[in-house]
Amino acid sequence: MAEGFLPVCRQDMEERGWDTVDFVYVSGDAYVDHPSFGPAIITRVLEAHGYRVGIIAQPDWKDEKSITEYGEPRLGFLVSAGNMDSMVNHYSVSKKRRRTDAFSPGGVMGKRPDYAACVYGNLIRRVYKHTPVILGGIEASLRRLAHYDYWSDRLKRSVLLDSGADLISYGMGERSIIEIAEALDSGIQVKDLTFIPGTVYKTKSTDSVYDAIRLPSYEELKEDRLSYARSFYIQYSNTDPYSGKTLVEPYGEHLFVVQNPPQRQLTETEMDEIYGYPYMRTFHPSYQKEGGIPAVSEVRFSLISSRGCFGGCSFCALTFHQGRIVQTRSHASLLAEAEKMTREKDFKGYIHDVGGPTADFRHPSCEEQLKRGVCKNRQCLFPKPCRNLDADHQDYIELLRKLKNLPGVKKVFIRSGIRFDYVLADSGDAFLRELCEHHVSGQLKVAPEHVSDQVLRKMGKPESGVYKKFVKKYKEMNQKLQKDQYLVPYLMSSHPGSSLKEAVELAEYVRDLGYMPEQVQDFYPTPSTLSTCMYYTGVDPRDMTPVYVPKSPHEKAMQRALIQYRDPKNYDLVLEALKKSGRMDLVGYGRNCLIRPKQKKAPEEGRTQGSSRDPKKTGKKKKTIRNIHSKKDRRH
Repeated sequence: MAEGFLPVCRQDMEERGWDTVDFVYVSGDAYVDHPSFGPAIITRVLEAHGYRVGIIAQPDWKDEKSITEYGEPRLGFLVSAGNMDSMVNHYSVSKKRRRTDAFSPGGVMGKRPDYAACVYGNLIRRVYKHTPVILGGIEASLRRLAHYDYWSDRLKRSVLLDSGADLISYGMGERSIIEIAEALDSGIQVKDLTFIPGTVYKTKSTDSVYDAIRLPSYEELKEDRLSYARSFYIQYSNTDPYSGKTLVEPYGEHLFVVQNPPQRQLTETEMDEIYGYPYMRTFHPSYQKEGGIPAVSEVRFSLISSRGCFGGCSFCALTFHQGRIVQTRSHASLLAEAEKMTREKDFKGYIHDVGGPTADFRHPSCEEQLKRGVCKNRQCLFPKPCRNLDADHQDYIELLRKLKNLPGVKKVFIRSGIRFDYVLADSGDAFLRELCEHHVSGQLKVAPEHVSDQVLRKMGKPESGVYKKFVKKYKEMNQKLQKDQYLVPYLMSSHPGSSLKEAVELAEYVRDLGYMPEQVQDFYPTPSTLSTCMYYTGVDPRDMTPVYVPKSPHEKAMQRALIQYRDPKNYDLVLEALKKSGRMDLVGYGRNCLIRPKQKKAPEEGRTQGSSRDPKKTGKKKKTIRNIHSKKDRRH
């Protein structure tokens, strides 16, 4: 592979001696060649297999010429909205436009369109009528079948249909993109690529689709939200490469979207190879004059050690995107990357993170997963750890110790989060000791999310007693080590299942904690999560039982305000919430009260038109004026 960045313009292509490229990669992000960025991995994988790739980062979607930089590619266009769903990137949970975009030069907002995968796909299709267009990245992956779209508040069709694309490569995509490339290179038409795992295609007939589950039609889903809940749970239960079935979603009588089963997980050797490519590990130098790409600073001195998560949080899309089987890199691969990191001029001796979706998951949850896949209707940690769970941190401990002892490394932090219930499931305290002694920077961030067991069940999180047990053990370990370190809990408001009653319960917990969280996550209904399905349908798709869903912006504001009840700006919302929930016992002067009663304004006596002000205040003011004049006199 040639060293340096991949081509970003025709001149770069020609300087390499190419007259054309095999693939043009169109991305909603600025071009960053770092393995924490999906576009960088996919383009490097293609390059490693001998394909010529040109990058078009953040094209002007209003100008058709913006995607003609290299002319027509030999094999096709690859399209990604970027590292985030473009709508999450653009809007807060209150649907207000964000001010900055960490994946754009200088953090400037507005460099990509809303629903970027669709917009880019249609832009390309207008110019190149017959060139294959393949969607990838998290936006396309999580919108691959009919999905609830929070921003338009309606059920939308598969992004494949609305984008004009031919194929979706869902999930992480390294395997499927090479199979797609090799098939196109061999002369197979894109319309005939119906056999590749990890892809979604459209067809007018299902005669050649075998052993498939037929989902309700799009028309049925729009008419009946319960039908959507059942359909979604079928999808959720078929995200495993071992047991996942082909899914068929009809659109009318003569159009079908077909999802093939997921690609199998990567081996350790394959993970090492992918993360060992010659990434430049930073943004393209053309962005330097605009201030660079802010997102790079978050990952530049961090290590990705794993993929996949068997945590099973309802509000997380990882099950749909990376799957539940944990895949890891070898110690040798991570140490080699860390050594490169220490040679960078800005490295100060601190590795900011070593982890993945969940930092302390370093192997599959049990041996059975590598033989039969994950259990379809059971979780590894929820509601309680499975009896077959292999909760062993020894490999992670050894990795952290090796990294800590590298020349030039002062400290290794863990910031991507640990599962406290998994830590407790480990029979020993070796990891907790290692964590507290060497890898916490005064505060450890953990995610209990809530304290109400009713809400926690909907979240797929352990009951509150588990977190309390972890808090106790963490405190005892720090006392034993004579360290003054704290826990910072992530909390979420307005999740399905949380009424004002549960929100008040969370506020009381915060009161007893003794501090006000600066940041509170209001539940965000992003595509293809269990929690979003609950939000849209009003039922839990796992058992079809009704779920209370706080939807009105005002109630959501009250729930959020309760967690930050100490902020004076939230007083009126907190008071209203306490009245509505029948908890006025929390308004008063007692130690358990959240807020004090509103002070009544004293009546203004003797205030008639033309009456003089308070003589004391007037005298004070006159004195001030007199002093000012005397100073002026002295100056002149």
